[in-house]
Amino acid sequence: MTTKTDAQAVGIGRTGVPDLDDVAGHWVDADEIAHLPSLRNQQGQAHVNHDLTSLSWLAAPPFTFGYHTGELRVDGQVPAAQRFLWKPWGVLREHRREDGLLLTTDTRMALSRDLLLWRIEITNGSREARTVELAQDLFAMVAHSEVGYGWLYDGPWNHGMHHDFMALERVRATTGGGEPHYLLSPAPRRLRLGKPRIPGIQRDEDHGPMLLDDALPAHVSHDKEPEPRAGVAGAVRGLRVAGADGAVILRAADEPIALTPDGETGLDTFALSPGLTIDFELRLDTAGQSGTVLTHGNHPDSLQIGVDNGRLRLGITGERESTDAELPVGDWHHVRVDVEADRVVLSLAGSEIARTRHWTESRRWESRIEDGTVAFADSRSPAHAVYAFAGPPGELRAEGAGGRARWNCRIEPGGSVSIGIACAYGTDADAVSAQARTAAEDFEATTRAGEEGWRRLWGSMFTPGNPDFSGHLPTFTTEDTGLARTYYMGALQALYLRNTRVRPGEPVFLTGGPRLGPTTTYFWDHCEWSRLYALLEPAGLRSWLLRVLAGPYRDSFGVENLGGGPLGNAYSSTDYALFRLIEHYVCVSGDFAFLDETTGGTTVLGHLERLGLGWRERRSPATGGVLADFGDDPWQLLECVPTYTGVVASFNGAYVASTRSLAGLYRRLGRTEEADRTEAEAGQLDAALRDLYAGSGRWRILRPDGTDTIGHCLDFGLVAAALHRELPDGVRQEMADFVTDRLLVGSWMRALSPDDPIAAASDRPDHGAAGAFAAWPGVTAHGLARLGYRDRATALLRDLSCAASGGLWGQAMEIVTGPDGLHRARVAERGTATRDNIAGAAGAEAVLSALFDFNPTFATGGTTGVPATLSVEGVGTLTQLGPVA
Repeated sequence: MTTKTDAQAVGIGRTGVPDLDDVAGHWVDADEIAHLPSLRNQQGQAHVNHDLTSLSWLAAPPFTFGYHTGELRVDGQVPAAQRFLWKPWGVLREHRREDGLLLTTDTRMALSRDLLLWRIEITNGSREARTVELAQDLFAMVAHSEVGYGWLYDGPWNHGMHHDFMALERVRATTGGGEPHYLLSPAPRRLRLGKPRIPGIQRDEDHGPMLLDDALPAHVSHDKEPEPRAGVAGAVRGLRVAGADGAVILRAADEPIALTPDGETGLDTFALSPGLTIDFELRLDTAGQSGTVLTHGNHPDSLQIGVDNGRLRLGITGERESTDAELPVGDWHHVRVDVEADRVVLSLAGSEIARTRHWTESRRWESRIEDGTVAFADSRSPAHAVYAFAGPPGELRAEGAGGRARWNCRIEPGGSVSIGIACAYGTDADAVSAQARTAAEDFEATTRAGEEGWRRLWGSMFTPGNPDFSGHLPTFTTEDTGLARTYYMGALQALYLRNTRVRPGEPVFLTGGPRLGPTTTYFWDHCEWSRLYALLEPAGLRSWLLRVLAGPYRDSFGVENLGGGPLGNAYSSTDYALFRLIEHYVCVSGDFAFLDETTGGTTVLGHLERLGLGWRERRSPATGGVLADFGDDPWQLLECVPTYTGVVASFNGAYVASTRSLAGLYRRLGRTEEADRTEAEAGQLDAALRDLYAGSGRWRILRPDGTDTIGHCLDFGLVAAALHRELPDGVRQEMADFVTDRLLVGSWMRALSPDDPIAAASDRPDHGAAGAFAAWPGVTAHGLARLGYRDRATALLRDLSCAASGGLWGQAMEIVTGPDGLHRARVAERGTATRDNIAGAAGAEAVLSALFDFNPTFATGGTTGVPATLSVEGVGTLTQLGPVA
C-alpha cells in the first residue's frame, strides 16, 4: 500500500477542529474525475454537469427539477468545465480559453432555502481589451409533489412524473459539448406485444441477469398509485423491424398474434438506432379501449405504442404524444414507427400522425418575462420558479418552456466582470418572485450567508450544548495529518448528508444521492457510523429508530423518511445493522429506558432480541443447522457476487457478536439463566463459524448444493470484529496478511480479491473486485485493529482522503491506473453509483473504534467508563468524548 498525503492536509488536526475550508475539497481536473460534484443545502440535493452552469437531479422534496437548468454560451459556444472545486456550500467550475479568457462559475444551493445561485466571472488575461457575448439558457422544469420519493424518486418529465435514471443521464451527457443526442438508449431490449412489465425491474426476462448498466430495481415508494398496466384486445400481424440500411432485424410470423389485456408475447432483442423502422398491422377488437400494444423493453424510457380510448399514442424517454387517430374496430390498420436520433415519428396508413419533440420544447411548463425576471409555471402542479439577475442582461427573452439572458461585456486587459443569477422556487408565485428579486438585489450578502451558515454548523458539531444538534462529536487533536483529515472528512460527510426538512423537528441523515434517494436511509449504510451518530444526534437517532421499528423492517432495506414507509427488498444485513444502531444509541447515550419503549407492537428490547437472535429462525438442516443460512438470492446479500448466498461468514460473525452482547444485557437486567443460555449459544455459533475458515485469510460458503471459497472484505471485517479473542494467532496473521496483500491498493482497497474465481462476474466498484464501498476501509481498519494490527489500521486510515476525487467519498470507489502506472481510487459513476454516501463516515468511525478502542456494547456496559479525554500514543487525543449526558 502506498502512503500519500495531500499537501492541503498539512497542519490539519494539530490545533483541534480545523477550518472547514481546509477539510473541504480541492481543484480536480475534468480528466481525473469520473463522478462530477454534487450540491446540498440541508434540504435538497443536485448534480453539476459537464458545462459551466447547468444542474440536473435537483430534488428538494416536495420539489424536483427535470432535465437541466440551462447551459452558458460564450461567443456562441458552450464551454466545457475543465476543472472543478467542491465545497459544502457550492461548486466552482472553470474553463480557460487559449485566447487568455478565464471563465469561472460558482453554483450554489442556498443553505436551507429553495434558492439557487450562480456567479459567472470572466477575466481577460490577454493584453487587449475584449468584448465577450454571454448567453445563459434558463430552464426551470420544476414540479411539486408530496409523494413518490423512493430510492428511485419521481422526477418531472414532459408527460408526467416518474424516475428515469438512464434517460436523464443521457440528457446530462449532452452538456458541455458532449454527445448531442439523448433520446435513444443504446442497450439491446426485448420487443414485447401486450401488457407492459413494471418499468425499472432489472430482469428483461424472468431468469435473465440482473444488471445495473441499463435498468434498476423498482425501489419506489408505496405512497403513489402505480399507472395501470394493461394490454389491448386485438391482434398484430406482419410485424417487421428493419435497420437504416433496410436489413431486417426482426420479423414475426405472418399470421396474427392475438393480444389480450393481461397477455404478453415476447419477441427478439435489439437496440434502437437512427433510421430504424417498425412496421405492423393492428386490429382492435373492442371500441374505446386503453392499453399497450407494443413496448421495446420494460424501462421508463422505453419506446411504446398504445391506445387511449381507441386512439393511437406514442411514448419514449419522457415524451408521450397522443393523437386523434381513432381506429375503427375490426379493421386492420398499418402502423409505422420511424426512429431517428432526435425524434420518433408515428404514422398511420402512410400519413404522419405524431412525432416527439426535444425536451427544451416542452409544453408542460410556460415561461414569461415579468419586470426584468423570467417566471415559470408548471401546468401539472402548483410549482413556480423565477430567475432574477444581479447585473441586468442586455437582452432577456422567454420562449416556450425556457428563456435566455444575454450580456455583451467589454473587459479591459487584466480586468474581469461578474454576473449574478438567482432562481427561487415554491408554490406561491408572488413569494417566489420576491425571494428571487431580493437575492439578486443583495447577491453578495446572500451567497456569503450560505457559506457562513455552513461554517456555523461545522463549529456546532464539535461544541457541547450547541443549538443545532442534540449532541456533539469529540475533537481529535493529532500530529498525524492523514488521520486528522480522515476523521474530519468523515464528520463532514455526515453533516453534508443531513436533511432538516423531510422530517420537521427530526433531522435525518440520508444515505446517498443526488441521482437517487432524496429522502431515503438504508439501514446498513446507517450502521456504519453508528457510534458517531449516537454522539452527534442522539435525539434524532432515537426518534428515527422508533419509526423504523414500527414498520416491516425485516422486509425492506431502508425507510423513505418523508412518507415514513418501508423501501426496497429484504437485506440480510438488517438484523446486524439495526441491532448495532440500537446498541450504540443506548450504550453511548446511557438511555437504557429506551429498551422499555413500545413501538411496532412490542418493546424495543423485544425488537433487539429478534434482531440479535435472528440466526435462530435462519438455520437450515441442509447447511448444517447451526449457522444462519441467508437463502439463495444474492440480491439480499452483496448484490453482485452470485456465489455469496447460503451460509456466509460475515453476518454469522455479526450474530456471534450480537448474541454475546445480549447475554451481557441479560446479566445487567438480572436475567441470569437467559444470559447463561445465550452465552452458550454464542459459543456454539463461534465454533461453527471458525470451521468455515478455509485458510489464507479466506472463508468457505455453505449451500445445499455445495461449497465455495471467497476472499471478501466483509467476511474479514465482521469476523475479525466478533471473534478476535477466539481466533488462533496463525489465523489472525493470515487474515491480516490477506487484507494487506490482496485487498489494499492505491490508498484504498478492493472489496473482493481480484484472484477470486468469481471476480470476473462481480465487476462492481463497491462490492466486487473493481473497488470498494465507502464503508469498507473503515470496517477493515476496525478488523485489523481488533486482530492486533493497529499499525496497519492506522496506515489504512491515514490514506483514505486521497481517494475522494476532490470532495467526499461516494458509494463506490473504483481502482484505476494513472498515466504514471500507479493505482489510485476515485468516486465511481458507472452503473448507478451515487456521488455521496453516508457510509463514508465509517473512516471517522474507525478512528474512534480501531485507534481509540471506543467500542461500547451491552456486554461491556455503556460509556460510563469513558473519560472526557482519551489519548493514544502515536495517534492523538480525543477531547469532549464522555461521559455523555
